[in-house]
Amino acid sequence: MTHIDPVTLTVIQSGLHQVCNEMDLAHCRAAFSPIISESQDRSNGIYHRDSGELIAQGELGLPIFVGTMQFSTQAVIALAKDIAPGDIFMVNDPYLGGTHLMDVRFVKPYFYRGKLYAWLANTGHWPDMGGMVPGGFSAHATEIEQEGLRLPPVKLYKKGELDPEILSILMSNIRISEQRIGDIKAQAAALAIGERRLTQLLDRYGLDTVDAAIAELKRQASVQTRAVIAAIPDGEYHGQAFLDSDGVQDQPLKVSVRIRKEGELMHFDLSESSPPCAGPMNSVIATTRSSIYLAIKHVFPELPINAGLFEPLRIQDPEGTFLYAKYPRPVSGCAAEVSQRIAEAVFDALQKAIPHRLFAAPAGTTANLAIGGDDPMHGRSYVMYVISGGGYGGHPGGDGLTNGCSTIGISKAAPVEVQEQLYPILFERYAIHEGSGGRGEFRGGMGIHYRIRLRAGSARASMVMDHGKFGPPGAAGGEDGGRTRVTVYRDGTAYVPAHVSKDQGIAMQAGDVIEVYTPGGGGYGDPERRSPLARENDIRQGYYPG
Repeated sequence: MTHIDPVTLTVIQSGLHQVCNEMDLAHCRAAFSPIISESQDRSNGIYHRDSGELIAQGELGLPIFVGTMQFSTQAVIALAKDIAPGDIFMVNDPYLGGTHLMDVRFVKPYFYRGKLYAWLANTGHWPDMGGMVPGGFSAHATEIEQEGLRLPPVKLYKKGELDPEILSILMSNIRISEQRIGDIKAQAAALAIGERRLTQLLDRYGLDTVDAAIAELKRQASVQTRAVIAAIPDGEYHGQAFLDSDGVQDQPLKVSVRIRKEGELMHFDLSESSPPCAGPMNSVIATTRSSIYLAIKHVFPELPINAGLFEPLRIQDPEGTFLYAKYPRPVSGCAAEVSQRIAEAVFDALQKAIPHRLFAAPAGTTANLAIGGDDPMHGRSYVMYVISGGGYGGHPGGDGLTNGCSTIGISKAAPVEVQEQLYPILFERYAIHEGSGGRGEFRGGMGIHYRIRLRAGSARASMVMDHGKFGPPGAAGGEDGGRTRVTVYRDGTAYVPAHVSKDQGIAMQAGDVIEVYTPGGGGYGDPERRSPLARENDIRQGYYPG
């Protein structure tokens, strides 16, 4: 079948997205970990049976996983042997298409009428995978083994049965293992939902029609991407961004990108970026590529998400830089932090080419905070993971959003009430980080400010954040956004991490407090051009002092 009418094509496209959306919803509703069930740090997708290319991902999935799940699915396909219905492979190896070790992927072959038709895959952020510190964000790690348990593709489920020996190895190497069985079954259940819904779609429209629709959707995505690229003036555009440090050596890391636009293609060269670093801020190539994909999607939100979007984007492997990490480089900061600096550098480059489509830099940090310890009130151990929002950058049409999600995802902070019920902590403050939005004709959005008090027991706190030394850059004359700040108050003494935004294993006792300020977005345009009414409203709302 070579032709498919537009109405049928649209219906099947929506059907494929709905399959993924239902997988996402089942995943988060069944998961035990608040980082999945409340913060929605997960994604589900459908992938081609032979190439492993992305067919569909719902709008409820994290953007950073758009590319990385394709690469990890391809790694599974390359290594899989003797597959059967009911098999599920588990993998978290960053060097095989992954991100950091806590992002655990399940990949399942989907059979229709006895033949392999596609692969279903999902990712869930587990609160812990072992390693030096609870939560896995080892700011001082110098090798991957210090970050946790690394899993190549292994069959966790064989013909529908959970392998007890592999499960035993897994549970013996991670903290709070008794809770992970709930996350495992949630990921498996989401894939089962995907099987049922995809079967219904194929039963209704038939193999030939759905195959033709998938091929046409990929072709159209490529055509649409080429069309928006063609509208960009030909030339070479340079952009850059900086990370505070790698957590080990206290010096900035540079992300440098040169975009060469020729006709309907964009070529990306990251070779001028900093060399591999000692600490965990290295990025594996899958995350580096996916960061560019999501940056382009941010600039052109009208583009559909499937493998056709990637085709006109030609990315040169940045060998010899920290953006092409190889074993045994540590990578716990790659997905949540380095990826956002890569996107920021792409935004900076395109600002010079198509300023009317661009915006000032967003907060650009997930502000990862993990607290692990013992809860004497309930007689159990715990690992608490906190992500935070920040300000979006101002743009030609208005001010940036306050307390928006990170550049790479749709994840949101878990409700403080849920966290206070689960862990021996108290949120003493959760408010806007006043004054953090960069001033401009259109100001940046504000970050947030929170204080967590440990109510009982002892704990260790670790964080991998960024934009503590360099605020999100303004654009078109706008000012930079406010910076990340972290302070731990112990016995009346204030402790500030040497690397500002990165540290690990900070000892805490009952009564100690950790205080975090997240960045605001950069301002857009000359601040002197801001309207008097808007300035007055900023002061009235308490965003800036009068």
